[in-house]
Amino acid sequence: MWPQSQYSHTNTHYQNNATKTNEHQNQQNLKTLGMTSAISMAGPKPIDIEKTNELKESLVPFGVFESEAEMHHRMEVLGSLHRLVRQWIRDESLRKNMPLSVAETVGGNIYTFGSYRLGVHHRGADIDALCVAPRHIDRTDYFQSFYELLKTQPQVKDLRAVEDAFVPVIKMNFDGIEIDLLFARLALKEIPDSFDLRDDMLLKNLDQKCVRSLNGCRVTDEILRLVPNINNFRLTLRAIKLWAKRHGIYSNTLGYLGGVSWAMLVARTCQLYPNALPATLVHKFFLVFSQWKWPQPVLLKQPDTVNLGFPVWDPRVNVSDRFHLMPIITPAYPQQNSTFNVSASTRTVIMEEFRLGLAITDEIMLGKCTWERLFEAPNFFSRYKHFIVLLASSASPVDQLQWCGLIESRIRHLITTLERNQHITIAHVNPECYNSVPLNTNNGQPLAMPPGALLPTDPAPEIKKNELSGLVVLQGEVIANHCSMWFIGLVFEKTNVNVDLTYDISSFTKAVHYQAENTSMLREGMSIEARHVRRKQLHQYLSPSLLKRERTVSGAKRRPAEPAPPGAAPSKRLRKISDSSADEVSVLSYNEDSNSSNMYEVNLQNGVAPAQQTAEPSEQARNKTDKPIQPTEHPSTSNSIAFVECSVDFCIGRQRMDEMRSQNI
Repeated sequence: MWPQSQYSHTNTHYQNNATKTNEHQNQQNLKTLGMTSAISMAGPKPIDIEKTNELKESLVPFGVFESEAEMHHRMEVLGSLHRLVRQWIRDESLRKNMPLSVAETVGGNIYTFGSYRLGVHHRGADIDALCVAPRHIDRTDYFQSFYELLKTQPQVKDLRAVEDAFVPVIKMNFDGIEIDLLFARLALKEIPDSFDLRDDMLLKNLDQKCVRSLNGCRVTDEILRLVPNINNFRLTLRAIKLWAKRHGIYSNTLGYLGGVSWAMLVARTCQLYPNALPATLVHKFFLVFSQWKWPQPVLLKQPDTVNLGFPVWDPRVNVSDRFHLMPIITPAYPQQNSTFNVSASTRTVIMEEFRLGLAITDEIMLGKCTWERLFEAPNFFSRYKHFIVLLASSASPVDQLQWCGLIESRIRHLITTLERNQHITIAHVNPECYNSVPLNTNNGQPLAMPPGALLPTDPAPEIKKNELSGLVVLQGEVIANHCSMWFIGLVFEKTNVNVDLTYDISSFTKAVHYQAENTSMLREGMSIEARHVRRKQLHQYLSPSLLKRERTVSGAKRRPAEPAPPGAAPSKRLRKISDSSADEVSVLSYNEDSNSSNMYEVNLQNGVAPAQQTAEPSEQARNKTDKPIQPTEHPSTSNSIAFVECSVDFCIGRQRMDEMRSQNI
């Protein structure tokens, strides 16, 4: 045996040389991590360490960090769910005449993805998970026998299955933790405990729903593999997610960016500045993406060349992919654009927030302000003078949950339709859904109150509530008692034309109703209504405390758009979001025998051409949505726009639908 001293001396000399070699190789790898080489390999300075500590402290009041007890509870919940899945697969295998010795070994696993897997979940956040089963367990078993097993568990509450969704899911509250559980069946006899889902060949012979279910885990794992420093990535992503939520641009459903899209943008920033600390990375994030030349795609790596027959994002092959406005491509096969819901309006909103974020972080890095300023929530309602309010009502809390989910999934289609109107510059949807007090406590009128506020007076005596069903009954008829609201801010162009939105809004409401009927979701008391509301009328829908809850945008100056390069195609000129509040507005009602339920003439008086920004829209935006603002030599003094409001209530009964059709509602 070698003497210990001699062994240590020799091994230490070798390890020192190896360490130097590895460090050099790591630096070379970091330079080329991602699609391009790094912008800067500079390490942190003392001021960067100080700013990073300040950033972490500023995040604490917002509840983005969990306590040890909360983290332990999540692990216990996942452990219980894992044992439940194993028990279900074993029992289901025995039911299918599999020998006991084999049924005990087929396995089955629970995998997490999303914010929990990335390590950036906040206090009280839900968990995205995937149930992976062997080939003899199919999706029908999952939504039948496993669903019934969950029903018998005392820890499980608010259980609901969405089998016909694009990605089928079972939602539940498991011992206080919200869980969205997907399902995938692999073409394997058994699923070992330490099974790795990153192998592309696992997707062979799987159906599309299984591939989509697996995609969440595969993308999350690939993102973590592609960032140079996971801890720096996580703290940076926590800050960016909080900023996005506070500024109302965190919602994939409504056409903004979802969690995985923000994660990929932060991951790309980390690749470009691999040795930077989170404070610097947050600043560089805004620097990079406030100047990004959309629709140039964001990619974390060269797309895989796997060919298993699944559709992938490729604008060279797929014509529809050429019209995506902010493509951010997932790094795992099959590559998809995670931002296909983004519209021209939501892109405009996001890009303006990027520019404001850059201006604020510039000042933070210079010591002129603190991180708290970055997380100040702007007041959405002070930006616009005109709004469309969507009101979704139903008779019971269970109905309202499903009804709101359906309507929210369709709002982005309404935004796209409004953008096609040549007289609408921006249709900005607020992603927050405002829940009203029970309608029977406020004379049937919707009013959103802050959580914990005292409710209005008791309902009228003729209105009765069934304590068992929770339904409100008036003269023997079930009426809507639960109401939720979404607000869409509108910017109009100053032109002497009438803007009629009757058809656009009625088409939207009819499409929602049609989908609800086809999915057997429609219930008595469900209704959807769209109203035109001016800013001074918002107090009828939102309590004063809600209107003043959000602080106005800090006085950060907007960065001017860079001039177009020589020879570039002339870009359309868009009005800035904040410019919509520059005009005085008066509303006059038309006569009652108009074809629409309510029509308004909106007079923009003493209109002055506002400050404008230059945008570089994609081909789709140039052709369909972006409207040039024509300069005028003299300010207009009597520009007018007629806005038509369409209000459509959808109730059960063929007779009601026939009446609506006969009235052309």
